[in-house]
Amino acid sequence: MINVKAFARYRAQLGWDSLELPLPSPATLEALLAHPLLAPLPEGALYAVNQTFAGKATELKDGDEVGLMPPVSGG
Repeated sequence: MINVKAFARYRAQLGWDSLELPLPSPATLEALLAHPLLAPLPEGALYAVNQTFAGKATELKDGDEVGLMPPVSGG
């Protein structure tokens, strides 16, 4: 299972703050993002796997934590 956590405005947009999803096949972040519960996620989202920023090609393993964060800006 993969523990997926939504942060900031994504909690309201997705309708949940944390959920468990089965390990996708192939076991990549991109395949996980194809799950219907993640469909409302905007294209510009930032991703983290086990608290480290990650790209869509990142491989996943059972028990990983995936964070979904909106882009940030500041000055």
